[in-house]
Amino acid sequence: MAMGMDTRKVQRLGPSTLAMTLPAAWAREHGVEKGDEVTLRTGDSGTLMVMTETVNQGESEAVVRADELDATAVERAIVGQYVLGRRIIRVVRSDGVLESETINAVYRAENQLMGLGVVEETPESIAIRCSVDAEDFTLDNLLQRLESTGRTMRGEGIKALVHGNPDLAERALNRERQANKIFVLVLRLIFTAYQNPNLAQPIGLTSGFPLIGYRAIAKNLELIADDAEDIAEIALEASNHTLEVDSATMSRIKSFTDDVDDLSERAIEATIDRDFAMTNEARQHYQTIQDCEQEILSDLPEMSNDDILQIREVLVSLQETAQYAMRNAEIAANLALNEESDAISIS
Repeated sequence: MAMGMDTRKVQRLGPSTLAMTLPAAWAREHGVEKGDEVTLRTGDSGTLMVMTETVNQGESEAVVRADELDATAVERAIVGQYVLGRRIIRVVRSDGVLESETINAVYRAENQLMGLGVVEETPESIAIRCSVDAEDFTLDNLLQRLESTGRTMRGEGIKALVHGNPDLAERALNRERQANKIFVLVLRLIFTAYQNPNLAQPIGLTSGFPLIGYRAIAKNLELIADDAEDIAEIALEASNHTLEVDSATMSRIKSFTDDVDDLSERAIEATIDRDFAMTNEARQHYQTIQDCEQEILSDLPEMSNDDILQIREVLVSLQETAQYAMRNAEIAANLALNEESDAISIS
């Protein structure tokens, strides 16, 4: 049944009892009959939600038919069904045995998703089950972990350039898979809580209102981790795994990195604490560092184009990270402004 608007008249059944009827089409679609129990949940802005007992019991199953899909499409379909909150994902072929490329795609998907494991395998089908429950995590904690992972990757990439240490760069690159796992898990929790508002509280939210903001923040944090990955790759590719700059310039790059780290962490703290004052501090901090990239580049002496390009790529990654962090601070400000505080009253 598509979402829509329906007007109902409230009736009085007794001295203190008000009632209204349920739409007949909705009741038929969801198998609600006389005597059944439904769950009522109050939301923001005067909303009241009616949910059946069977809503999102967490054992939903999706079947991916591999007959017409190549291996890449199968892998994407598994990731997508994981994000949508499916408990069981079954990959089947109706006209013969699964091809080896399809089987490999299933195991690639399993390796990049948290809590996913193969539970049944035959020549014609593979079933994978997600053991992750929404109640096992809070969105705030996962955002902190995702931000911390990106910050750690960035630090290791810069240290690799400072010390000419490829091992540190490799360590940063190895963390990218963990960052992606956390990001996709955040998406799963967001979709699950959207489908079942009862899960908002177990994942740390008082309502579903922040979900769209959290989705944007998570994407920004994923992009921040990608920027950190770029820095680590530059460290691996650079001659002697370092930048051709003097110690004073390298110190400026390290200081720029520290400022970006502070901005990124502060934006997530403001999100979790709904702290409007902290978002203003983040904005002021961003204004002091937004020209760092060009200032460092303009002070460089003459050097080869390749060396300039590597330095510029590192600085661009840091500048982009600062921009993504500032976007997160702006979202944090919107979330904070939806709640009463010493500075804000809402009626």
